[in-house]
Amino acid sequence: MRFLVLGSAAGGGFPQWNCNCDNCQRARSGDPLAKSRSQSSLAVSADDANWFLLNASPDLRQQIADNPLLHPKSGKRHSPIQGAVLTNADVDHIGGLLTLRESQPLNIYATQRVHKVLRDNSLFNILNPAFVERINVPFEQQFELKAADGSPSGINLTVFPVPGKVALYLENEAAGPNFGSVAEDTIGLRISSADADRVAYYLPGCSSLPPQLGERIAGADLVFFDGTTWTDNEMITTGVGHKTGQRMGHMSMSGDDGSIAAFSDLQIERRLYIHINNTNPVLLDNSPERAKAEQAGWEIGFDGMEIIL
Repeated sequence: MRFLVLGSAAGGGFPQWNCNCDNCQRARSGDPLAKSRSQSSLAVSADDANWFLLNASPDLRQQIADNPLLHPKSGKRHSPIQGAVLTNADVDHIGGLLTLRESQPLNIYATQRVHKVLRDNSLFNILNPAFVERINVPFEQQFELKAADGSPSGINLTVFPVPGKVALYLENEAAGPNFGSVAEDTIGLRISSADADRVAYYLPGCSSLPPQLGERIAGADLVFFDGTTWTDNEMITTGVGHKTGQRMGHMSMSGDDGSIAAFSDLQIERRLYIHINNTNPVLLDNSPERAKAEQAGWEIGFDGMEIIL
């Protein structure tokens, strides 16, 4: 399998359009140690011909332009993109679906809950149902992704719930704990090829790593994990917001309860941070935080990164 990191930043990208924090100032000035990043999305293929998006970023049009493997290959209308798998209904993970509106055959895989969000917003009806099939994903059952014509992709997927939070625009303070979030609001993906035993996990949004989740991913060949913040109160201390990472449904990298500590004994071959917020100092190549993450065995994802598994 080949993975393309199409976008490695959290919502808003890096630099964020209205942010003037120190990180964004450096990126906007063209500092080579503060590389710009688009919003979170991956693509995966088992044959380099048929590709599946893992989340559809609002920056998708530019991400396709920047990755020749996703360009049209034949005829007057064509795309190697066969489908998209959505891990939640956050704007930075579904906004790019609107880019795929030109009556191009593809499949959209998501939980029933996320599909309901799309159905309830009439704007997404621009995805012509005559060409776009919306497929409910089963929990804890391995299935193979299918190309738009129904042919096998060679990519197996297993979907499972992870700790998280309902999308910001769906929060309901009257709906009980965690704003009415349910298991179908945030999922993780186990990804494997049909002809090999190598396994990857994709968890771009995750608010904690309980023992059962740690046991699930232990020993994996590759994990893409939520890297939104370095510290939980980062947006507050940098003066750009009033919410903690936990309030937004994300696990910080550092600290006793952070992902670096939680992953330390899991024996994972490669671990990469993606979905990195513009305030996170690991975005700076020369920051002490970047050095600490790398010393702990983490790679910091970047746009255009390719990984073959």
